[in-house]
Amino acid sequence: MRVEGQPMPGVFASRPALALVKSPNLRQQAARRRTLAVCSVLGLAIASGVVGAVVRHGDAEALGKPHTGPFSYFPSE
Repeated sequence: MRVEGQPMPGVFASRPALALVKSPNLRQQAARRRTLAVCSVLGLAIASGVVGAVVRHGDAEALGKPHTGPFSYFPSE
């Protein structure tokens, strides 16, 4: 609150506010982007692994139907 007759505080006056922080340089930004990309790929791989583990593949074997394995193109008989 400003009272009449008091000068306005200068730009560099100390305040009880948060201090300014330097922004990351180009190397730090590149490292952050690289880390984000690696974590995104790993997260997608883990999520797809969890979905693959949850989905049951035993139904085709129980019914005697031919099924494809993870590394085969043609159904095994």
